[in-house]
Amino acid sequence: MKNVMIVDDTMFMRLSIRKMLEKYDFNIVGEAKNGLEAVELYKKLKPDIVTMDITMPEMSGIDALKNIISFDPKAKVVMISALGQETMVKEAIILGAKTFIVKPFQEERIIQTLNKLLGS
Repeated sequence: MKNVMIVDDTMFMRLSIRKMLEKYDFNIVGEAKNGLEAVELYKKLKPDIVTMDITMPEMSGIDALKNIISFDPKAKVVMISALGQETMVKEAIILGAKTFIVKPFQEERIIQTLNKLLGS
């Protein structure tokens, strides 16, 4: 089973992604509502893959990505961003994010992306 951690500051988006992934046998091991929680949870849970929002309170997704990659250079992090955040998306890819998905996203797109990165 593929272990996923969902990071987004809105409960609705976390719930939406969770429901989507659980239908396809992904195991949601944790959820974080900001970058700070994401870094702490990543170290504790070591998920196979992380979906990461960019704009969040406390610590942004970009800063959380930096921390996670410095802890685990092989971490698989997929940035999920709104339209208009292209500069931050490019920065995230340079910092080690595997790819990005633009909101609003389609279920098929997120499932295909995660399966491809997890090699299944």
